Amino acid sequence: MVSNEDPKLRPALSGAGTATSPADPTPEEEDQMMRRRRFIQAGIGVSLVLTVGGLSALSVTGGLRPISKMTPDREPPADGDELVLAAEQGTVISPGDIAVDSGMIMAYPRDPASQVVKSGTVDNLILIARFDPANLSANTQPQAADGIVAYSGLCPHLGCTVSIWDAANGWFHCPCHHAEFDPRDDAKVVSGPSPRPLPALPLKLSGGSLLVAGSFLTPVGAG
Repeated sequence: MVSNEDPKLRPALSGAGTATSPADPTPEEEDQMMRRRRFIQAGIGVSLVLTVGGLSALSVTGGLRPISKMTPDREPPADGDELVLAAEQGTVISPGDIAVDSGMIMAYPRDPASQVVKSGTVDNLILIARFDPANLSANTQPQAADGIVAYSGLCPHLGCTVSIWDAANGWFHCPCHHAEFDPRDDAKVVSGPSPRPLPALPLKLSGGSLLVAGSFLTPVGAG
């Protein structure tokens, strides 16, 4: 018959003879054992508190960004800002530059008065695409300008840059963990681990120019 007792607690059976039970401890020995047990339990409690506290601190500080001074190139998009190519920040994007269903353009906002490109933080990276207005969802149409839509370029999962255009489906694709977003439908998550859609940036047309019509509608970045 097989015993169910823990093998670690079995008496040693190798060698001559059989295992014997130890003698009952004296009152002095019981007192020493109790003190030792309390000391060990207290030590375990302290180590658990330190471990949990340490992990909590790491998880919180890991998700926080260092405080930095707000400078003109770090200010968020604002009503009336122009849009310039992220790769060629002197090139202003006009509606005629964006063909319907032509793919994704990466851009930054630019203050038209100071001509400062707000590329000092990746939080301001913008994804732009153009579709037939009839193919935009009811929620997306109010934020679009003649079929042109704009969203944050940071994935809400872990803050990676959404840098790939899925031409087969017309989706934005994050290469880190393969989240995908439908820009025709408020950048809703269609695949992958992102907890929410990409934040939308409202646009408008003014005098033939493509301009920002306000700030991001939801918080930018991971979380």
